[in-house]
Amino acid sequence: MNLDFDAEPLFSWYVVLLAISGIALLVIGAVNLGGLKIGWRILNVLAGLGFTGYAYYLAFVFEGGEYTLFFKAFILPVALIANAVKALLARSETPAVPPVPAPSPSPYQPNAQYQSNAQYQPNTQYPSNAPYQPNAQYPQAPQYPQASPYQPQAAPYQPQAPQAPHQG
Repeated sequence: MNLDFDAEPLFSWYVVLLAISGIALLVIGAVNLGGLKIGWRILNVLAGLGFTGYAYYLAFVFEGGEYTLFFKAFILPVALIANAVKALLARSETPAVPPVPAPSPSPYQPNAQYQSNAQYQPNTQYPSNAPYQPNAQYPQAPQYPQASPYQPQAAPYQPQAPQAPHQG
């Protein structure tokens, strides 16, 4: 392991911060704590994999030599974590959806067993929420005239007698 806080404290803390940032982004992306949209969650997971993978490389695979510290790279995790916190706060401020009240019991039972020996009762009163009301009053449909008053009436057809050819 390449972490030695006594010999190279800057390098060691850089690797630790990379690992912490990567794990935090992985958790935020994998567990939808703040109600992030899927695109933001994927970005969090990809950035988390990159940071964690680079921390692993520097801690276990890197054999020394030259390396560059990219402290500007920590702007991305800070921005993504701030976005997740913002989404979490926005989600907590939205009002909760009120529960749907239970439906009132209805005598209408669509899945009831058919009884072939049941007696027909023509004057049975049905509740107002029944699907069919036999005694309901419906408005009368309007009566339209057969011929439109705006069209001229044609005179009835009267055949004419054929004329004799003209002789001259």
